[in-house]
Amino acid sequence: MRFLLLIPTIALVAACDTVAPVEGTGFNTPQYQAQREAQLAGQGVAGNPLLAPVDVSQETLGNPGAVSAFPTATGANADIANQAAAALAGTPGQETAAPTSIPVAGNTGISDEQDFAAVSGRRTIESDAALIQQNRQTYEVVAPTAVPERGSDGQPNIVQYAISTSNPVGTQLYSRAGFNLQAKAQRNCAQFPSSDQAQIEFLSNGGPQRDRKGLDPDGDGYACSWDPSPFRSAVNN
Repeated sequence: MRFLLLIPTIALVAACDTVAPVEGTGFNTPQYQAQREAQLAGQGVAGNPLLAPVDVSQETLGNPGAVSAFPTATGANADIANQAAAALAGTPGQETAAPTSIPVAGNTGISDEQDFAAVSGRRTIESDAALIQQNRQTYEVVAPTAVPERGSDGQPNIVQYAISTSNPVGTQLYSRAGFNLQAKAQRNCAQFPSSDQAQIEFLSNGGPQRDRKGLDPDGDGYACSWDPSPFRSAVNN
């Protein structure tokens, strides 16, 4: 009975045992190692030649500092191209020439009149005095003239009228007679684009004493709520 139980155990252990690799296959075989050593030694293998390490190390790689030729340029562009080529061809520790200033067409330079060291080298007190005298001789004195009078276009001047009055808006100075004066004034004032135009029309037709077109119902002398205050403030200021 015990012998029968040992048979399955022995079979299980045999199944778990690893299979030994077949000699001659894979990358760790003696044949592969010998072939690799021969290649590294420079002997080569038919169909797969390999350069010897010494030949690879003695290959000429060319001048690493060489640069490609720049396109043909003239003027400032040529200077920039030459400076760039020199900078790229330079080796560590080798100094390259400092770049020169690039000329700008039509550049007249920056004035140095505020630089005392620069000006003192070419200007003296005597030369400055002569320059001042020369400038004085070119002065032209313009005599003051009277301010021209404002031309008249035949219309009343509302600015002068505003300055000549002193009563506030709404203070009655002139009598007005009639019915529905406020309603009539609203209709008539709506015909003017501005209160200034209404005031001119009011003064042109007998105002402020008379109000023939019904523009000043309260009798203060100002048509369609025209206000003389802005004109008075401008004169006082």
